[in-house]
Amino acid sequence: MVSTLPTTRSGLYADPREDWLAQYTEQVLDSARPIVDPHHHLWDRGGQCYLIDELAADISSGHNIIATVYVEARSMYRAKGPEAMAPVGEVEFATGAAAMSASGGYGPAAICAGIVGHANLLLGEAARAVLEAEIAAGQGRFRGIRHSSAWDADPNVAHMYATRPKGLLLDPTFRKGFACLAPLGLSFDAWLFHPQIGELADLARAFPDTKIVLDHCGGPVGLGSYANRREEVFAGWRKSILDIAKCPNVAVKLGGLAMRLLGYDFHERPMPPSSEEAAAAWRPYMETCIEAFGPARCMFESNFPPDKGQCSYQVIFNAFKRIAAQYSEAEKTALFSKTAADVYRLRLE
Repeated sequence: MVSTLPTTRSGLYADPREDWLAQYTEQVLDSARPIVDPHHHLWDRGGQCYLIDELAADISSGHNIIATVYVEARSMYRAKGPEAMAPVGEVEFATGAAAMSASGGYGPAAICAGIVGHANLLLGEAARAVLEAEIAAGQGRFRGIRHSSAWDADPNVAHMYATRPKGLLLDPTFRKGFACLAPLGLSFDAWLFHPQIGELADLARAFPDTKIVLDHCGGPVGLGSYANRREEVFAGWRKSILDIAKCPNVAVKLGGLAMRLLGYDFHERPMPPSSEEAAAAWRPYMETCIEAFGPARCMFESNFPPDKGQCSYQVIFNAFKRIAAQYSEAEKTALFSKTAADVYRLRLE
């Protein structure tokens, strides 16, 4: 049976095409290096199916993936019960995938070893009850939440986020909900567009005891009103990255750059990009983040399946390995596994 759940395409990434991706493969670099992939999704909606079978196939394409972290994507919310508790269903779903992985039937990687869910922090102090329910549902794997704050005045940038509130991270009620995280030992994943990084820095300084993870290199935008202004936009993005990196409670995920958001047209080309092409496009952003945060607060992420719209799992981690080639062995270990394991408190055997 095909899922009847509606599609929630964001407009920010291209749909993955297996036949297009299959046109190009390359030998895996540094194939023995252990990797923790700290950011992927699982979903079945609107004809788009990316569940444990699809993820297991991708992560078994040559790289040594030892564990993954599931990040919320409005997947499998509860259809019944209080609306505030609907996101608990996603944690239950990810926990089920983790149990399937633990059977050993989907390869050696610990899939969904950590789970990042969602709770509506605009509930204020009432968010605590949702978080406690998610901790229980996670069966030891729940690590925190993501409440997307991505917003832009240009609908050609914002797409599905156009109706989201402006200035969410500054909202006093949101901050009452945010205050529930640290006492429960939970982290916060931040998904936003680069003009909003300053708002996140303000939040990070207001809550220095809460671990915050900046997703997707801080969401540099190259679409809509930001198109054809790459150097100008990069300069503003870089300034914001250097500023927020001063907050010791913030880490950053290096990835998400194979979405359409950045403004590259890899998905429109006859052939998928090589890892050399991808690394050349992403290197300025990732090197800036590593320079600003240091490897101990940076982690490479697949952001699959959204980033699968422009390149394969094989190519994306080869591109990361090319970018990381200049760093020491200890720094590479941080970038590919240790930072993610530390931030998400993963128990890796």
